[in-house]
Amino acid sequence: MMTNTYLPHIGGVARSVDAFSRYYRNQGHKVLIIAPEFPQTPENEDNVIRIPAIQHFNGSDFSVVLPVPHFLGNAIEKFEPDIVHSHHPFLIGSTARLVANTYQLPLVFTHHTMYEQYSHYVPGDSKTLKRFVIKLATSYANMCDYVFAPSESIAKILVQREVRTPIDVIPTGVDLAEAEQGDGAGFRAIAGIPKDAFVVGHLGRLAPEKNLDYLCHSVVKFIQKETSAHFLIVGKGPSESAILQIFMQAGLSKRLHKIGFLQQPFTSSAFKAMDVFVFSSQSETQGMVLSESMAAGVPVIALDAPGVRELVEDNKNGRLLPASASSQEFSEALHEFINLPKSTRRDLSRSARQTAENYSLDLSAQKALNIYHQLLGKQYVHRRFEHQTWTEITSLIKAEFEILSGFLKAAVQALKQDNKQ
Repeated sequence: MMTNTYLPHIGGVARSVDAFSRYYRNQGHKVLIIAPEFPQTPENEDNVIRIPAIQHFNGSDFSVVLPVPHFLGNAIEKFEPDIVHSHHPFLIGSTARLVANTYQLPLVFTHHTMYEQYSHYVPGDSKTLKRFVIKLATSYANMCDYVFAPSESIAKILVQREVRTPIDVIPTGVDLAEAEQGDGAGFRAIAGIPKDAFVVGHLGRLAPEKNLDYLCHSVVKFIQKETSAHFLIVGKGPSESAILQIFMQAGLSKRLHKIGFLQQPFTSSAFKAMDVFVFSSQSETQGMVLSESMAAGVPVIALDAPGVRELVEDNKNGRLLPASASSQEFSEALHEFINLPKSTRRDLSRSARQTAENYSLDLSAQKALNIYHQLLGKQYVHRRFEHQTWTEITSLIKAEFEILSGFLKAAVQALKQDNKQ
């Protein structure tokens, strides 16, 4: 597993890598995770190699990996992998491509992110840069042996972007047993939330691309009219101060309960403390927190978007509002929900659990393992590990050239398109 983000970083990719890795290990498989250093990284980690990284890139809470493939050689040869699974198309993703090429291993890539939605973290953000990022991810996917798409919507987008590599939909599954073990009443007590309050909840990385300004203004409008309502928000990120400011200006800071980053089993308790989960991001590739919420029996109110529409069915397990819905319309959906008969809310909760069963970690991980085994059947995988030879060196150079060519082609195509406009 090779990734630019991993625990203790907060985010869907880190949690996905952790969830799949833990499942594989529990099934008796060996997993080596190669990830960047982060502040507060645990001192003793089994089967995790940390690579030096630039911390807090461009004011974000990301670490940017310094690509050093030769730094990994001895550890990789000692581990003797069968599969290289990359979780990003750049930085450590480039290293993953080099490793797969050098040792003639199949390369799997999970397209976790709509990277063009995150270009504001890069100096010089522009339409041309966004187009370049799309071409870059597409070129990388076409250099891999298999691509995992976290949702059907993303799989369709990748096909539209001319990804020719085989694609399968494999969402990050939720541990259903773990979700049921949460203690909502206990969590409310710890967070200072009245036990009889109506709790609107959100969990995730608190960052601009998550559309949290819109979400908070929607919730504020709702809370202003519903005196029993409180807002529980779990997570950390660069938008924390902006969120607090919105509630302070509205005079509602006492009904905002902001909890930092949590890991299991505490996230299950946080979900269990909620009456409804709200979500407004337009940049997701999958609804990981949505399936976790539903596994806890919490209905969802969300804006329509890729990765969201696969999970949220309007008036069945929550509300799916048009992407163009105003904050007032979102607030009104909350008003409608709180005024539903208890029997209707129980039905929504039951349907939410049923939806989550289709997105279990067991189903997703087993599907991924089946694809791994298919790739293992290819002849080029069964290769003895030897010392670095001239053949391996030339393979390394060839891989570097392929990656560089992909980058340059993406840049040229993006600039040509920009000039046409």
